[in-house]
Amino acid sequence: MVNVYTRSFWLNKINVALSERNVLWLAGVRRVGKTTLCRSIPNSTLFDCELPRVRRMLEDPEFFLNERSDQLIVLDEIHRLINPAEILKIAADHFPKVRIVATGSSTLVARNKFSDTLAGRKKTIWLQPLNLSDLRAFDMLDNLDRRMLYGGMPELALSSRLKDDDYLEWMDAYWAKDLQELYSIGKKASFFRFFELLIRQSGDLFEATAMAAPCEVSRQTIQNYLSILAETLVVHVVRPYFSGRAAEIKRQPKVYAFDTGFVCYARSWETIRADDRGLLIEHLILTELLSFFDRSRIYYWRDKQKREIDFVVKANRGQAPIAIECKAAMTRFNPAAMHAFRKQYPKGENLVVSLDAITQKKQRYGDLIVNHIPFQMLDKILTSAIG
Repeated sequence: MVNVYTRSFWLNKINVALSERNVLWLAGVRRVGKTTLCRSIPNSTLFDCELPRVRRMLEDPEFFLNERSDQLIVLDEIHRLINPAEILKIAADHFPKVRIVATGSSTLVARNKFSDTLAGRKKTIWLQPLNLSDLRAFDMLDNLDRRMLYGGMPELALSSRLKDDDYLEWMDAYWAKDLQELYSIGKKASFFRFFELLIRQSGDLFEATAMAAPCEVSRQTIQNYLSILAETLVVHVVRPYFSGRAAEIKRQPKVYAFDTGFVCYARSWETIRADDRGLLIEHLILTELLSFFDRSRIYYWRDKQKREIDFVVKANRGQAPIAIECKAAMTRFNPAAMHAFRKQYPKGENLVVSLDAITQKKQRYGDLIVNHIPFQMLDKILTSAIG
């Protein structure tokens, strides 16, 4: 069923990346749609590195590449190879006409097994759950409650009903294939207790000490667990935006789960209530931001008076920060936090993204000009911001 949909946004990103480098690393969590997306790349040939016969074919990388000059090759789950960096390095250095898309379920593998041998040789794309462009293609844009509840993993989003077994199966596979091959995590129960707590509290400020006792591990272990979850892309760590002023929060991050479906599962939600939408719209907007920008450019802002901006984005180097507030309803916007932020950072666009907004509308609040936009228009605004 998923194959009938074309994720054009991501195909375009892949084409652009391959025009700049002949090696592309396509990262993303399990079941986010990497393989299906790669099968839709025109004129490409996919090799599944989980298959022994494919691994045998790749034992002589130079012969393999020489036989496929001028081709576009997908090496799916490339980290299953003993030395995955070798073929990509050879392709980048000696076969510039061979284009390779390599996929994997984490960024960690790219760092550990690839070491620094691919520095400057590859482009990276982080495939997100269904974003706005995908929702249009999947004909789901008019049912955002469903997108929030079912999540943005294509297969789960298109399911006829919610099934807990799908989430349990995903977590079993995550443990067996993404964690055990890369880490020595002694306490599986503690790790998944932390994972569950983190997803349940998704979008909150993170405090390692508060997590240590219920998980029965040390504070340092909690920090290590967070690093693992971030490196395997199942949580997003959003750092505070600051410039040294004493009143700003400088260290404490916010942590978001990678997908709304898992947030709803962890909270045992079977329907979306009005009070739930405010939290979940933050996750949808973060997915959109991560579709356009590297995560190092996405922050939040908070001061010691607890005034907060949901997201602050540095779209381009030297560009003034974009301040983004996420609201289920336009009437819930209070300009006080935006005023406080712009008092310290006077330049930059102010966006309030709402679920109930119908059209784009600029509104003045004293000396503050705010652009109210519907969530459905956010990708168009971000495209303009990139320039």
